[in-house]
Amino acid sequence: MQSPSTKSMQKDVERKIEEFAGQVVTDLAAAMAGVMTNLGHKLGLYQAMAESGPINSDELARRTGTNERSVREWLNGQVAGGYVRFDADGNQYLLPPEHAFVLANPDSPAFLPPAFDVAASLWHGEDKILAAFRSGNGVGWHEHDCRLFTATEAFFRNGYRAHLTQTWIPALSGVQEKLAKGGQVADVGCGHGASVILMAQAFPKSKFVGVDYHESSISVARERAKQAGVADQIRFEVATPRVLAKRKEKFDLVCFMDSLHDMGDPLEAVWASRQATAPSGALMLVEPFAKDRAEENVGPVARMYYSASAGLCTQNALSQGGRYSLGAQAGARQLFAILKDAGYRSARVAMETPFNLILEAHP
Repeated sequence: MQSPSTKSMQKDVERKIEEFAGQVVTDLAAAMAGVMTNLGHKLGLYQAMAESGPINSDELARRTGTNERSVREWLNGQVAGGYVRFDADGNQYLLPPEHAFVLANPDSPAFLPPAFDVAASLWHGEDKILAAFRSGNGVGWHEHDCRLFTATEAFFRNGYRAHLTQTWIPALSGVQEKLAKGGQVADVGCGHGASVILMAQAFPKSKFVGVDYHESSISVARERAKQAGVADQIRFEVATPRVLAKRKEKFDLVCFMDSLHDMGDPLEAVWASRQATAPSGALMLVEPFAKDRAEENVGPVARMYYSASAGLCTQNALSQGGRYSLGAQAGARQLFAILKDAGYRSARVAMETPFNLILEAHP
């Protein structure tokens, strides 16, 4: 016969199991519902709801050219998740304006649906990532599904649009003034070129170089620059960061925009940028926000970054030799150490946001 204390302990264990199982079910529901969020974005359902106000499933299906029965099931799932509200009396659904700002406004700095394609690319590459966990050989950025590249661009672009030229560059010592007069800028690991294009638009007298090893991304970046009308200001190159050290030209600003932690040898990359930085120039290092200690990096944002890092960022670094394999939650202390070892004389945190650390360094 169990003692009262033993029964109490057993009940406590059962309660903890039940609570944790509930947490995992919540995560599973979010993972499955993420596909529905992606569909709502790609089918224009959120956009139509944002424009219409209260709407029934028949009208929403008509406006979006979709099947009513599928849309009705989708809508009820959105209600279950708290994304959409339902008026039973009028049999109408409503996307609140605050939710539309996140789900239906592509110019909003909080626009998040494109990021779900990052998750989709992780699932698509699951077998490669699984093998890489066992082998330690990593998975190169270029080996992933193409949705990763467009989703990464879209996820970061609106944040850059809201902050890069409005607050981050003005927070750097004397950089904004140089670029306004006409400076030289290098963007290392530029991907599809979202950040360098925004800088070119803001500083029409300056010239820019975008560098990335991924040829397909550079092709997209060149096309994006043409569409934005700044192709004459930007030269995009398929190259690794070490190409900067071989240049005669010196840059007033060298940028790493959420790219350094993906690199197999970040010290070499920063050293090369140091060689290419003008004596009065600066380096701007934009990295995912993180504290210095792993136990301090908790919560949804940290969890998202660690997940992306384990499947994408760290794997890319390992595929390139992984001298440091910083990961997406390195924190300022590790970044300062690399900047110092690369020869930068001074460095500071210029700004912080919930998603980013912005570091400034000088030769």
